[in-house]
Amino acid sequence: MGEEEIIALVAGLGSVRVDRASKDSGAPEVAWGDTFLTYEPGGRASGRGFQPFVTVVTKDYPGFDTVSDLDREGVFRVNVAVGGALFTEVVGHSPAEYAAAGVEVDFTESDRLLPHPVYAVQGWVSVLCPGPRTGERLRELVGAAWRRAAARHRARTTGQAPWER
Repeated sequence: MGEEEIIALVAGLGSVRVDRASKDSGAPEVAWGDTFLTYEPGGRASGRGFQPFVTVVTKDYPGFDTVSDLDREGVFRVNVAVGGALFTEVVGHSPAEYAAAGVEVDFTESDRLLPHPVYAVQGWVSVLCPGPRTGERLRELVGAAWRRAAARHRARTTGQAPWER
């Protein structure tokens, strides 16, 4: 799966704002070329501080996020906010257990679902250059993250708890 295919998959779920960081977008230069996908009905910012539920990053962020070695030619990483339960299913440890255990992870390995190198404790997973081993599962995780983001959006905009419908 390429970057554009992933972005189209997420955007195709509906109510997704696609922000491509660039000079014109006003994003910091370090983020230029990266894509942030946020559940946002109407495609516009509501001013409520909603965060992306999927990101596609194409380079290292010096001094912050470098362990995936994204500066290699053709390498990108998809990050998905799946929450604690799915994180535990994918990684084999809860986010807190993962953080406490100091589990060794090769964050440069392609086509393998991994904890996010920085945001694992918040329930984010990632995959470098998704391919045959991870493509289908990544699609499932993106769908679950979209449903989770929709529920959180609904809760914050209507006061309705995510488990209420």
